Amino acid sequence: DQQKESWNKFSPGWKKWDKEMMDFLKRMGEKMIDLLDLKTTDHVLDIASGTGEPALSIAKYAKKVTITDLSNDMLIIANENAENRGIKNVDFVNCDVCELPFDDESFDAVSCRLGFMFFPDMELAAKEIFRVLKPGGRIVTSVWDIPEKNFWVTAIGGAINRNMELPPPNPDAPGVFRCAKSGLIEDLFHNAGFKEIKAYEVQGELNCQTPERYWSMMTEIAAPVVAALSNADDQMRQKIKTEVLEIVQKAYPDKVIIEGNSFVILGVK
Repeated sequence: DQQKESWNKFSPGWKKWDKEMMDFLKRMGEKMIDLLDLKTTDHVLDIASGTGEPALSIAKYAKKVTITDLSNDMLIIANENAENRGIKNVDFVNCDVCELPFDDESFDAVSCRLGFMFFPDMELAAKEIFRVLKPGGRIVTSVWDIPEKNFWVTAIGGAINRNMELPPPNPDAPGVFRCAKSGLIEDLFHNAGFKEIKAYEVQGELNCQTPERYWSMMTEIAAPVVAALSNADDQMRQKIKTEVLEIVQKAYPDKVIIEGNSFVILGVK
């Protein structure tokens, strides 16, 4: 319920910054599509689809894509994006990954970009995905690498933590870096029954152009950032903003294009 409320609340921000974020995640999506090795007869399930990617790109290679998300507001944006691009071979289902409303062995492939770290029960999610996949079907997912390789998060997150002295998050609670530990998703897949598991590192670039645009973007799409800043008074918020702008300007004095590292992981049923 908390996840649903949060993603519904921040869907306007994701719609506003959709181009920047989809450009940032494009290489990740391309690697996922490559690993899915799709046939034109395939029916693909995309989980935690958000505003529609990589599902809408997958639709070019498959017979049909079922696009799902816990947030109905996100699915509305995904539907708009599909209509704007003239993509017809997709349908939309508002559902929870831990209770997928599909029969056993319904899909030829499953994609899930940046979803697992937010699933309250990752083991149950992996088992549900295994259940709805046909034998020989592929699951491809992606998760963020460690904080040290994702300055786009830590630039603002670190400044908030330094100034507000927040308690460290529970490593097992849903969050951006919950799946950054090497081998975590691989073990999860193995325990769910998947085989031929392989992981790949993929880097993207978040083009914010200026420190000010970086601040605007992160305070409109990142729920933990907004939640923390909501507890700061105006003076503290301005202090954090000034510090973040200085950090980003120092790191990227010409144009703010921030690297982000992720893992893309394949499993076969």
